[in-house]
Amino acid sequence: MGPDDGVERPTLASVAALAQVSKQTVSNVLNAPHLVSEATLDRVRAVIDEVGYRPLRAAQQMRSHRSQLIGIRIDPVRDGIGGIVLDQFLHALTCSAEESGHRMVLFTADDAAAEVDAYDELVASFAVDAFVLTGTYHGDPRTAWLRRRRLPVASFGRPWDDPAGRSWVDTDGAAGTRAAVEHLVAQGHTRIAFLGWPVGSGTGDDRRAGWVDAMSSAGLPVAGLDAGLPDDPAVAQATALGLLAARGVTALVCASDSLALGALGAVQELGRRPGVDVAVVGFDDSPVAAAIGLSSVAQPVAAAAAACIELLRGQLDPGPGPVSGGAADEPVLLTPRLVVRSSSDRGGAAVPTATPPVLPAP
Repeated sequence: MGPDDGVERPTLASVAALAQVSKQTVSNVLNAPHLVSEATLDRVRAVIDEVGYRPLRAAQQMRSHRSQLIGIRIDPVRDGIGGIVLDQFLHALTCSAEESGHRMVLFTADDAAAEVDAYDELVASFAVDAFVLTGTYHGDPRTAWLRRRRLPVASFGRPWDDPAGRSWVDTDGAAGTRAAVEHLVAQGHTRIAFLGWPVGSGTGDDRRAGWVDAMSSAGLPVAGLDAGLPDDPAVAQATALGLLAARGVTALVCASDSLALGALGAVQELGRRPGVDVAVVGFDDSPVAAAIGLSSVAQPVAAAAAACIELLRGQLDPGPGPVSGGAADEPVLLTPRLVVRSSSDRGGAAVPTATPPVLPAP
């Protein structure tokens, strides 16, 4: 329908009348839903959907002095399956942002310094309100730059140099690899190796820590049973061959599905049966893992994206804590889920019960 079709467009007042609430309540539903009861939220949103009401975003921006824009860098295209989780996260983040009345602004940058330059330009030229960071690492300069300028920020990944840092969402990698080891021990394995990344990666160290903890709890040795590798299936295959042939390994826990693909290649090269003779577990539960029957640890990507948006909303509109009743920038640590498939299932052994999906951050 066009502007001259003779049909009166819904307004804030008409929505309020139909929902039998005040105009302020409708405004709160749109801009500050934490101030509205769940029952009222559902009733007003149902009316909004029924009549197709769309607020005048420009007027909202003028009143709030905000652009409703959130910036995020998109990573360079990479070969293989290493970037699938971030692709899924970006899609979920865009959906969560739109549900809260925001829009994502995507940009590219070759490195952290170029990314910081892009922040400066986006704030100056487009009045971007906030930023989401991914790929955090030791010595990461981006968060400090944003904090100095008092710009709202949420990161998917911990600030590894600052254990007390806030405003981040992350997956508990140690919990994921711990569950993988517990599953393999339940399957009868006692020589369980770990294929991870070089020491110092933060995320990789976290995942290795879960393997060490679970092995120690089970009274199993770890010396000589782990390796730090680039995220390359070919390198992982060569390394796994050595572990299987020389160390008597019967199971491998991997820090990524890319490494797990290499481990599976080694198992097949030796003429052994995945899952029956040698078990392999990956991390990230990529579509490739599902397609080939690879057991893998699934990250709660949609929950992470929603939590990032809630953290930003709490900073943009200070009020009652949006995440679990805490502070506006309280960090969120999410527990992943082990998905067992044929690559690690000898048939019938119990899988450890999953822990609750959200844990308080340490």
